[in-house]
Amino acid sequence: PPVHPREQQQEQLRIGESGQFSEGLEDRGLLESSTRLKPHEAQSYRKKALWVSWVSIIVTLALAVAAFTVSVMRYSASSFGFAFDATLDVLSSAIVLWRYSNAAAVHSAHREYIACVILGVIFLLSSLCIVIKAIHDLAKKVLPEVDDFLYSVSILSGILCTVLAVIKFMLGKVLTSRALITDGFNSLVGGIMGFSILLSAEVFKHNSSVWYLDGSIGVLIGLTIFAYGIKLLIDMIPRVRQTRHYEMFE
Repeated sequence: PPVHPREQQQEQLRIGESGQFSEGLEDRGLLESSTRLKPHEAQSYRKKALWVSWVSIIVTLALAVAAFTVSVMRYSASSFGFAFDATLDVLSSAIVLWRYSNAAAVHSAHREYIACVILGVIFLLSSLCIVIKAIHDLAKKVLPEVDDFLYSVSILSGILCTVLAVIKFMLGKVLTSRALITDGFNSLVGGIMGFSILLSAEVFKHNSSVWYLDGSIGVLIGLTIFAYGIKLLIDMIPRVRQTRHYEMFE
C-alpha cells in the first residue's frame, strides 16, 4: 500500500529519535549501547547484525538483478528506482558489515559515524539517479506495462525488504546504531518501491488515464532519500570530527 508523506515524516522522526545518542558517552567515544549491554550480549547482537547484513546483501542483489531486467524490458521508472535502491541496499549493508567486522569496535562511536557519513553520500547519489530517471519517464509519457514477472518481483521485494527493515530497526535500537537504523530505512524504501510498482500497474490497468503514478512515486521516493541523506550528513560530519581522537577503538 502507498505510504502518505505524513506517515513517512513520522517514520523518519521515529528513526531520528531512536538514533539519538547520549552526549556524555559520546565524549568518551562510546555509543549508548556500551552502558546497556553486557560484553557477551553486545557480541551476540554484533553477530546478528553481521548475519542480517549478509542475508540482506544476497537477497537484495538477486532482487536488483531481477528489477533491472524488468526495468529494461518494461521501461518502468519504479522498477529502475527499486533496482537502484536494491543496489544501494547492497552497498549500505556492506558498510554495516564493515562497521561490525571488528569485535573490539562494537561500541565505537567514531566507526559508527564514519559508516553514517558514507551512507549519507550513497543516499544522495542514489536519489539523484532515481529522480532523473523518473522525470525522464514522466516527460516521455512512458506507460506502465504489467506482466507476471513484474508482479512476482514486486511482491517478493515488497515482502522481503519490509521484513529485513523491521529486523534492522530492532537490532539498531538495541545496539543504538544509527548506521543499522539507516540501513533499515533503506530496506523499508525498497519495500515501499516494490509495492508501488504493483500499485501503479494495477491503477493503470483500471484507468489508463493515470499513467503518471509510476514516475510520481519515483520522484517522491527519490526526494525522501535525498532529504534523509542530507540530514544524516548534517548530523554526522561534526560527530566524526569530535570522535577522531578515539581511533584507538579501530
